Amino acid sequence: MQVNIKSVLFLLLFIPFSCTKDNGDDPTPTVPEISILDSSAPENEQSGMLTFTVQLNQAATTNVIVNYSTLNGTAFFGSDYEKIENAQLIIPANASEATISVSILNDDNKENDEYFEVVLLNPINGTLVRDRAKGTIVNDDDVNQLQIPTTGFTSPLTYPGMTLVWQDEFDQGALNGANWTHEIGTGQGGWGNNELQYYRPENTYFDSDFLIIEAREENVGGSNYTSSRMVTKDKFEFQYGRVDIRAALPQGQGLWPALWMLGANIDDLGWPACGEIDIMEMIGSQPGRTHGTVHYGNDVGSHQYMGGSKALSGNAIFADEFHVFSIIWEENRIEWLLDGVTFYVVDPSDIVAGQNWPFNEPFFFIFNVAVGGNWPGSPDGSTQFPQRMIVDYVRVFQ
Repeated sequence: MQVNIKSVLFLLLFIPFSCTKDNGDDPTPTVPEISILDSSAPENEQSGMLTFTVQLNQAATTNVIVNYSTLNGTAFFGSDYEKIENAQLIIPANASEATISVSILNDDNKENDEYFEVVLLNPINGTLVRDRAKGTIVNDDDVNQLQIPTTGFTSPLTYPGMTLVWQDEFDQGALNGANWTHEIGTGQGGWGNNELQYYRPENTYFDSDFLIIEAREENVGGSNYTSSRMVTKDKFEFQYGRVDIRAALPQGQGLWPALWMLGANIDDLGWPACGEIDIMEMIGSQPGRTHGTVHYGNDVGSHQYMGGSKALSGNAIFADEFHVFSIIWEENRIEWLLDGVTFYVVDPSDIVAGQNWPFNEPFFFIFNVAVGGNWPGSPDGSTQFPQRMIVDYVRVFQ
């Protein structure tokens, strides 16, 4: 029989190709995607917990398992929150989310908001899409706890024959990175003085247009105390002029606030050959007396220093009111003033024979509050923390 090829091809076009047997099996299940969401809570919330939600984009038919750990950010475990390391979270079958809780540690420090992270690891029966979240601890301590003085001496904005060439009024609500850098850690030999604190940026904050440097009793980086140290090195360095710094100071055994300067050539010459000018130093066991000092010497072995001090009248202390700590720095002469009144002057004739006068070169600022050290000694049972140095402004006239 003769077959019409054209007819066969025509019929084949109408034969369905879905003749494969349907066995009723479901498609291969889709693996759920895992995400963790950011969270925030007030530091002093009643529950003392910060809760993170871990979500699946769809419920799974089996348990989804993931490990998690916390990581420090600007908040630190042991002082701000309780550390979690390689814990396990199970999201049950047919569920689409579960939560992770981290304990918040309360304190009475007025400070900036802080954060840490929770990181997800090693997923089982799921795929990580967003594997870390930020936990923000919102500081809600009462501003009145700061007890910022409302009275005290204020210096003028102008002086005859001088121009205001640089200033920081600390009214931006954050540290001006064009002016300042934080120095971090314990330094070599406790910053050369056997100091006990760990310096970190978190101990610097701002309130009502004031810079606050806060010393705290807390364990960070192996130290039992924390504070801040900030410098203008490589950002603002100057030679000669009048410096006015308005500040209120901390008090207590073992506290050591300082407003001071180092020679900008320190990287080349080292200390004390670069020179050091201490505009204000105070030890907390003498809260009503300020010191002005210079340090110099051709090398560490020949280190020399000299200075003067000034006490407030009566039983007044520098924590009660603002005072202005000043120097008038000229070629071959440095004069110290408290609230506009001179109390000490030094010039090259006072230098020990054979030593150089290093104070005719550019210098930079350092603001810090040390805890412990060779001069003030360690805190004791009478020392109350936190303690704060409150700075209203720093101004340079030339």
